[in-house]
Amino acid sequence: MWSDEVTFTRGGIINQRNYHIWAHQNPRSVREYKFQQEFSVNVWLGIWNDVLVGPFFLPARLNGDRFLNFLENEFSDYLENIPLQQRTEMWFQLDGCPAHYSRVARTWLDRKFPQRWIGRGGAVHWATRSPDLTPLDFYAWGTLKQEVYSSPIQSEQHLRNRIVAAANRISQEQCLAATRAVFDRCNACIAARGAHFEQNLH
Repeated sequence: MWSDEVTFTRGGIINQRNYHIWAHQNPRSVREYKFQQEFSVNVWLGIWNDVLVGPFFLPARLNGDRFLNFLENEFSDYLENIPLQQRTEMWFQLDGCPAHYSRVARTWLDRKFPQRWIGRGGAVHWATRSPDLTPLDFYAWGTLKQEVYSSPIQSEQHLRNRIVAAANRISQEQCLAATRAVFDRCNACIAARGAHFEQNLH
């Protein structure tokens, strides 16, 4: 199972250099990007085979104890729905977030996924700064943000509702295609000796 967390803010990330409107006449278009009331939510997602797992909303300030609480409650509840045979063979991928590397989180992971979790301190070390390789980074987050920020966000609850609705629109076929693309990306990364490789993908 691939997993990752990301923070969604009210206005998203706007690159002013990429935000241009080309028109013969002045369209008088305005995009608001600074707000008096700012808010954000932390979101966890997973992809397991052809299933999008989540979204789960995490505390604003994530530490080891709070991440452990998520693992023991929301995530464990989800695992109960997976057949035991598949659960005992599943590998769980995490990145190098400090909360994942906390002693309590690693103890839980070692117990639930003995020698079967990928991440800092795990059976397999996940390389830092490798966002091009996980289906969450190269597919899911971009797809969600395109949907979520298609129109202005009015409140934190509105933002949460948009995230859930956008996640529900990602199909099993899309998840499976993203998961399968990992193999091609890993091979392209090896061929490029760890350098940028996305321009070589077809």
